[in-house]
Amino acid sequence: MMPPRKPPTMQDIARKVGVSPMTVSRALRDGTSVNAQTRDAIRQAVEELGYVFDSTAANLRQQRTGFVAVTIPSINNANFADTVRGLSDGLKAHGLQPLLGYTDYDIEQEEILVEQLLRRRPEAIVVTGGQHTPRCRRLLQSAGIPVIETWDIPSDPIGHVVGFSNADAAAMLVDHLVATGRRRIAFIGGEAGRDTRGADRRAGFIAAMERHGLDATRLVAAGVPPVSMLEGAAAMRPLLQQSPEIDAVICVSDLVGFGALTECQRMGIAVPKQIAIAGFGNYEVAEICVPPLTTVNPFPDQIGRKTAAVVASLLGLEETDIILGSEITTELLIRASTMF
Repeated sequence: MMPPRKPPTMQDIARKVGVSPMTVSRALRDGTSVNAQTRDAIRQAVEELGYVFDSTAANLRQQRTGFVAVTIPSINNANFADTVRGLSDGLKAHGLQPLLGYTDYDIEQEEILVEQLLRRRPEAIVVTGGQHTPRCRRLLQSAGIPVIETWDIPSDPIGHVVGFSNADAAAMLVDHLVATGRRRIAFIGGEAGRDTRGADRRAGFIAAMERHGLDATRLVAAGVPPVSMLEGAAAMRPLLQQSPEIDAVICVSDLVGFGALTECQRMGIAVPKQIAIAGFGNYEVAEICVPPLTTVNPFPDQIGRKTAAVVASLLGLEETDIILGSEITTELLIRASTMF
């Protein structure tokens, strides 16, 4: 007696047509996202092999929550808002929505949020930055879903990364100021240990200054992150009292830079003739203030959109050649606040 033949599988159809099993699945479920020629070839292979689509098993496999968990440091930061907007737009095309939690620049709070979000069984999780508590890192590593770290290039990534080197971005600003003849440069940032991206920019400033053989000790902690325009302004006067010789200031963000700029104007200090000022983030205020601020554009919307593409690829919702880990190329925007 002959043993019963095994029924053909989706993998058999895929091999015959020369496509992926995911393409076969999509063609048999809705067909709209597969081009007509491929769809016809798949249907012909189904007929020839006698394949029967198992809708019960497919439905069990497709039980989805429909959301992607996202943690951001701040809900009122324009850069992170742009990232979430880009991410949301990209996910929407695949029937997914972001579920947001904000950490207030606190990795202990991030740990709590990550645990709460994972209990809701998201399809993927997107976190801002690459530094986490040991327990948070273990939670992410054992989540069993795609993990994407953004706005950073961690030395030991958990899963996939869409970001840039904050240290290298700050170094670009130092190199620009040195090229304009500035040598006595200060850095205004937040208190160390809270904003890890700000800390990386501070480290990049120090490394670049030392590379140029310059004094890298003019460092001011303006407050607890996120550092505001008011705190940027408040930091400028004591900085000048402590280091009256400075000829340039790099600020951790454009908001801090705008505050420092307005304080210089109140004190009758000409920018950039006496002191050059640079920010970070390419906020709207950096373009419209007088003089406009030199800054770094980190392309926050692009970070969100690339992250959405990575999520879709990892979940098998999109066939793409995207590298599952993308480094964003930042752009130095030279404006009047640093040019004579």
